[in-house]
Amino acid sequence: MNRREFLTFMSLTTLMLATPKLLKATVTKGTKDMKQIFEPIMWKNLRLKNRLIRSATWEGIAAPNGAISDKAYEIYEELAKGGIGAIITGFTSVSRNDFYFGGMMRLSEDDLIPQYKKLTDIIHKENCSVITQLALGAYYRPNEQRKFEQVEPDDMTKDEIKDVIKQFGQAAKRAKSAGFDGVQIHAAHFFFLSRFISPAVNHRKDEYGGSTTGRMKILLDIMEEIRKNAPDLHISIKINSSNFGYGGLEEKESLEICKVLAKAGIDSIEVSGNGTSVQGIKAHVNEGYFVDFAAKLAEVIDVPVFVVGGLRAKDTMEKVLQSTNIAALSLSRPLLREPDLSNKFKTGESEVSKCVSCNACYSSQFHRCIFRRV
Repeated sequence: MNRREFLTFMSLTTLMLATPKLLKATVTKGTKDMKQIFEPIMWKNLRLKNRLIRSATWEGIAAPNGAISDKAYEIYEELAKGGIGAIITGFTSVSRNDFYFGGMMRLSEDDLIPQYKKLTDIIHKENCSVITQLALGAYYRPNEQRKFEQVEPDDMTKDEIKDVIKQFGQAAKRAKSAGFDGVQIHAAHFFFLSRFISPAVNHRKDEYGGSTTGRMKILLDIMEEIRKNAPDLHISIKINSSNFGYGGLEEKESLEICKVLAKAGIDSIEVSGNGTSVQGIKAHVNEGYFVDFAAKLAEVIDVPVFVVGGLRAKDTMEKVLQSTNIAALSLSRPLLREPDLSNKFKTGESEVSKCVSCNACYSSQFHRCIFRRV
């Protein structure tokens, strides 16, 4: 799947989610503590100064080799100063030969480490923790003409799968050297790992396919490889609650995968899904379209669960935290509109994000909100 095909797919799945359910105020079973947005929390190997997290957002402005631009430093400094509890940086490829998107950051080479160390220093200066989202858009293999071609999971050799696993481990080692507090395995949004665990894409008959256990084995192997290379890092994973497509990953199977990951020692799980950028989100009307799944997941595992997707109002966020076992909330588009939204919530200057969910940011340079004046 190339970039155009991916964007078409995401547009279709967004239409499927165009009328998300109104966030329910139902209190789930169990004893809930009165979690507050603005309180510090400690997760394994990670400190958050509050329960708001910047969800990974692709800027598309890195050099072809993954080098960071000065504009990226400005974006992340502004976010860190804006009071967010922790930042997950945009899609960061583990491979030098990943051509899925242009402008991807990368942790595929050791000589990139100093640039990423500068990035983490900028963020840490504002008392903000930072996680890098380790990802692979697709696996590419050179053909007879020495041109790289995308290879889907069914056609990969076991050695190539092992190569991917090793790439994630080496990237995590570089992340540790660069000063990141954690890494997030990107297994959502129909990128490589999301496709690999989807029954609609993976039809392998060996130990990396054939069942939920087989298809998710790559996630467990990557997690183990990261632990081996960077044992002190917080390891999170971003996963679809559902692929929202015929024959793909559905909620029941996603729940089972998350249970296994939790038992295997994942440190946190961020819930997302295909078609995340639903248009027309209105505060108190159709917010939090993945909250129901995240709440179910948080009831059955013992690791922190956080959720992204259409959260706009401060009181809605408080309701989610206090009526479920969800541990934190992640934001993307609202922080493109207002990088300092966390500070505004804390001081009372604002109660609702100004983001109107128009998605015009995705067509703008470095995904900037078109309504921002500066």
